[in-house]
Amino acid sequence: MSLTVDIDLPTDLGRFRLPSAVADRLQSLLDRQDAGLSLTPAERAEAEGLTDLADLLTLLRLRAERAT
Repeated sequence: MSLTVDIDLPTDLGRFRLPSAVADRLQSLLDRQDAGLSLTPAERAEAEGLTDLADLLTLLRLRAERAT
């Protein structure tokens, strides 16, 4: 069984981005990891959550662009 849900997307969805302070925090965590520094489990979870959120916002922006 499958379920399909239609959602009306906001017209300004293309402007949705991570707030700059949040994007800076994510970049800082990723830079530390890329430099070979270990992240704590909490930092790793934070980085994964922020990456997931950034990916979701990107996907929503792309879908909004296709719809217009």
